[in-house]
Amino acid sequence: MTASDARRWYALALLCLAGFMVILDAQIVLLALPSIAADLGLSASGAQWVMSAYLLSFGGLLLLGGRTADLLGRRRVFLTGTLLFGLSSLVCGFAWTAGVLVAARAVQGVSAAVMAPSALSILLDTFAEGPERNKALAIWSGSGGFGATAALLIGGPLTDGLGWEWVFFLNVPVALLLLVLSPLLLRESRTENRARTRARSYDPVGALTVTAALVTCVYAVVEAPRAGWLSARTLALLAVAVLLALLFVRIEVRSASPLVPLRLLRSRTVIGGNLVVILLGAAAFGMSYTLSRYGKDVLGYSPLRFGIANVVMPAGAVVGSYAGQALVTRVGPRPVAMGGLALVGAGSLLLAGVPVDGGFVHDLLPGLFLFGPGLGACAVAGAIAALTGVGERESGVASGINTAAFQIGGAFGVAVVTSVAVSHTTGTERLTALTAGHRAAFMACVVLAAAGLACATALLRAPRRRRFARRSDRRSDRRRDRPGAAVRPTAPPPPSRSARTAPPSPRPTPARPTADGP
Repeated sequence: MTASDARRWYALALLCLAGFMVILDAQIVLLALPSIAADLGLSASGAQWVMSAYLLSFGGLLLLGGRTADLLGRRRVFLTGTLLFGLSSLVCGFAWTAGVLVAARAVQGVSAAVMAPSALSILLDTFAEGPERNKALAIWSGSGGFGATAALLIGGPLTDGLGWEWVFFLNVPVALLLLVLSPLLLRESRTENRARTRARSYDPVGALTVTAALVTCVYAVVEAPRAGWLSARTLALLAVAVLLALLFVRIEVRSASPLVPLRLLRSRTVIGGNLVVILLGAAAFGMSYTLSRYGKDVLGYSPLRFGIANVVMPAGAVVGSYAGQALVTRVGPRPVAMGGLALVGAGSLLLAGVPVDGGFVHDLLPGLFLFGPGLGACAVAGAIAALTGVGERESGVASGINTAAFQIGGAFGVAVVTSVAVSHTTGTERLTALTAGHRAAFMACVVLAAAGLACATALLRAPRRRRFARRSDRRSDRRRDRPGAAVRPTAPPPPSRSARTAPPSPRPTPARPTADGP
């Protein structure tokens, strides 16, 4: 391995550390939320805003963060986001009121929206499309699985032993390490623009419109379980989000320098890959949330016990991501995404049969054993499909779309399972009623996985030319291998141009007999 090759993989390790930190923070705050609410005097709805403030700013600004990385420089934007993430984590840990914590969480979401797409964009710029990029994306996805596993293992003991403040202080040394090593390992890259068109390249109207659409959509989904899915408030917010999205498409069509290139909006593979990622995120976040509520409310698991029991799922996701990238290289993303979503749906279906007096080995382990590898394999296949054919100039915004798809899908999934669980929690006996609600929520995850499977089947198709070429190759191979098949003689190659234009060589002149001849 040459020095440049080694530096690429060191850079990948650094980027994966950033992804690890973002996923660790998102998961570990969920475990610390009850302690935060008790310490700061937050109600249930107030505690929800500790998560909602992060989701709104993170999901709403991902596209703008990716485009900013393309224009200003991916390493520069990554370092800025990392610095802001570390500072906001420090403020979260020292928060003296609930308002300060919620505001700092919103800033933390902004920094993550800048850092995550720029890191993925640097990865795409570092590794060329093909097996190496697939392997790098698998390692990137695996780092998220490791982050979720670490959050489950250390979140409970950290909160109980040192206090909830340390779930935020934990980010500070990681951010410092990233700030020190990034200038040494990451190279700068940006989309080249002339100075006179740089101001127009940001597409401020399009950026404002899509940010407003995403924020409105996330807010409507987060508040839907409380206000009701069919309430006037929720329907009005969703209608506004749809109108803003349509307005954004119209602006992009007419823009000289669109925020999202039209080629991405028209690509069937990009759209299909991101739809699969949205529905996968909905099923994954919805299942994790339902499982945590079932473990705490029905089985009475402590945070530490639940974390240890749930490790099998993120560990399986890591294994699935590595196996998935190898399969995508051979058979393409469509079969891998379909198989992964089938495993996700099967695992959710097994979990939908949990009893009131359930146990881990008999009732939870089989479903988690299927869900984890399916999640990892489908995540890699969806990301590869959504980022295939993306050029360097739009790698940042494409990474932002892909990251936003998973986060918005996650918010949607949690809102769906929460509404379903509440509507099916009926009965006089408390544990029985809660279990009925959790079963229905797990079945909602099955429906989400089935919808993702339908999208993968319909949209993630191989290009027709490639399929025709493979079919022609197979027919040629069968004809060649047929016994008794005649082999056509190949025609000699045509003469080269130099041979055609060269003058004819003179014929040798026969020697004349002389007088002294024979």
